[in-house]
Amino acid sequence: MTQAGMGRSGARDDDGGGLDENVIRVYRCSAVVKGGRRFSFAALVAVGDRRGRIGIGYAKAREVPPAVDKARKHASASLRRVTLLGSTIPHEITGHFGASKVRLIPASEGTGLIAGESVRAILELAGVKDCLTKLYGSTSPKNAAKAVIDGLSRLRSVESVEALRGVTLAG
Repeated sequence: MTQAGMGRSGARDDDGGGLDENVIRVYRCSAVVKGGRRFSFAALVAVGDRRGRIGIGYAKAREVPPAVDKARKHASASLRRVTLLGSTIPHEITGHFGASKVRLIPASEGTGLIAGESVRAILELAGVKDCLTKLYGSTSPKNAAKAVIDGLSRLRSVESVEALRGVTLAG
C-alpha cells in the first residue's frame, strides 16, 4: 500500500471530546532545490462522533505527523451537526463542490454503506450506516469530501421543514 493510502482509520482523538478521526489521504509534494529535493506533506482528515457531528480539515507541514495533527485540529474546529433519520439520512440530496457532485440516497436498514473510500470515511464518522452514494465529475478526495459535507449540511428533518414552511407534511 502506498503512503498516500495509509492512515489511522478510526483512531480516537486525544482531546477527550469523544471524536474519532480518519486520515482520508496524505499527499506528498516535492520542490527541487540546489541541494536536491525538499519534500512537504499535506493531510486530509475527517473527524466525527458517529452521532451526527462531522468536520474535515486539510493542512500542510514538512513531515506527516504534524500535517495530520494540524488537519485534525482544523477538522475539530469545523465540526457541524448533521440531520440523521435512524441509521440513514432523511431524504435524497446532491452535494456540490468544485467539479465534484455526490448523490446521497437513503437506504433501508441493513443495506450498509455503498460508497467510495473518501465518501465512506466521512459518512461513517457522521453516523450514517445505511446509504447509497454516487460520485460524479471530479473524484479528487478533497473535492469529494467537501461535496459530501455540503450535501450533509443541507439535510433537513420533516419537523424542521414543517416549522419552516408553517404546514404539515404527509408522511
